[in-house]
Amino acid sequence: MTVLLFIGGVAFVAVGIALSIALHEVGHLVPAKLFKVRVTRYMIGFGPTLWSRKKGETEYGIKAIPAGGYVAMVGMYPPNPTDGSVRPSSTGMFQTLASEARSAAHEEVGPGDENRVFYKLPVWKKIIIMLGGPFMNLLIGVVLMGVLLMGFGTAQPTTTLSTVNACQVAYGEPVPEDLTNCTKTPAAAAGLQPGDTIKSFDGREVTDWNSFTEWVRASAGKTVPLVYERGGQTVTTSITPVLTARPVVDANGRAAVDAAGNAVTVQAGFLGVGPGSALVREPASAVLPAVGDNIVQIGGVVFQLPQKLVGVAQAAFSSEPRDPNGPISVVGVGRVAGEVAAMEEVPFSSRAATLIGLVAGVNLALFVFNLIPLLPLDGGHVAGALYEGARRTVAKVFKRKDPGPFDIAKLLPLTYVAAVVLMAMGALLIYADIVKPVNLFG
Repeated sequence: MTVLLFIGGVAFVAVGIALSIALHEVGHLVPAKLFKVRVTRYMIGFGPTLWSRKKGETEYGIKAIPAGGYVAMVGMYPPNPTDGSVRPSSTGMFQTLASEARSAAHEEVGPGDENRVFYKLPVWKKIIIMLGGPFMNLLIGVVLMGVLLMGFGTAQPTTTLSTVNACQVAYGEPVPEDLTNCTKTPAAAAGLQPGDTIKSFDGREVTDWNSFTEWVRASAGKTVPLVYERGGQTVTTSITPVLTARPVVDANGRAAVDAAGNAVTVQAGFLGVGPGSALVREPASAVLPAVGDNIVQIGGVVFQLPQKLVGVAQAAFSSEPRDPNGPISVVGVGRVAGEVAAMEEVPFSSRAATLIGLVAGVNLALFVFNLIPLLPLDGGHVAGALYEGARRTVAKVFKRKDPGPFDIAKLLPLTYVAAVVLMAMGALLIYADIVKPVNLFG
């Protein structure tokens, strides 16, 4: 049964990612057709075609390698500006690459297509077409995040204890094997047990875990009254939080780290208890802020990608552990999905919510990654269109001749280099996810 659940989790995320890729390309396809650009192919995947069907002027199909997709539009690159030709105009390698790309872009331009080519579009239309794909991923991410937050809810700490630590140890130090011969935590000394519900602390009613934690941290060395409920009975006792190093946490409960990746600590009061958790449904107003937080986190990972990849490589080829907050490939996402689905001790609703969250996260990552202003990503095409608009505006202001469409084919050598780098990054992440997968569950 566990194996079947694992396979089911992997399949769920695989289908979710495949649909996300298909819809990403729809995001390009729809505005292209609305702007009358002739679209010759809409393909999911690369390599040999497994299935295709032509509808109107567009061939729709599925290819053998499920590593993305593409929409082919006629006239992606303008012809040679000097003579209007699309034949190679130089024997130089870079110039030849650009000329061959122009030739390929015009191979399918037929009679009546002269005004249906991509390069003749106004800049704003080019930008809309190229941003359509990432926007679709953003839309999917928002919808799935809404389902997750409003339908399932998010795990929130409760005031019912799930753990009571027996021994008092410094933060980051291992728990001693002999739990009978150690300094007890204040909670253990006060007789607290898992399942107890905290009702008040130092005379203040406890309604949420975060407030309780703040009060405890501020009460080091002070003996205060504590009221808790156990088995329907109210119990009153006293407790003295001990001063010790505790991690600094943000508003979301995540431990802060310094530039070296080490946890940031502060001297604060400590009891030695951990909260239980429950799924709490969020209002619609919480969806967009949650999406924004996710985008900021993903943006941070993308910004630090070179450094993160060095860490991935070191972990993959040594005994060092993987950074759980580092990048992973689709293989890693599938593995996490399988492990989550196979956790039979976890309620089905919680597992389903996690899987939906994974697909939402992948879509938000695709949104952020595709905005990088580097070809062959969508952001590179947007940057090319913006440059075209800027130089045409400058020419107009200074009453110069219109320079015409920007020949983005000239950047193809850089594009090929970037594509090789992206493939190498993907190969490294896939290899690391196989030999040294991220451990998210202990």
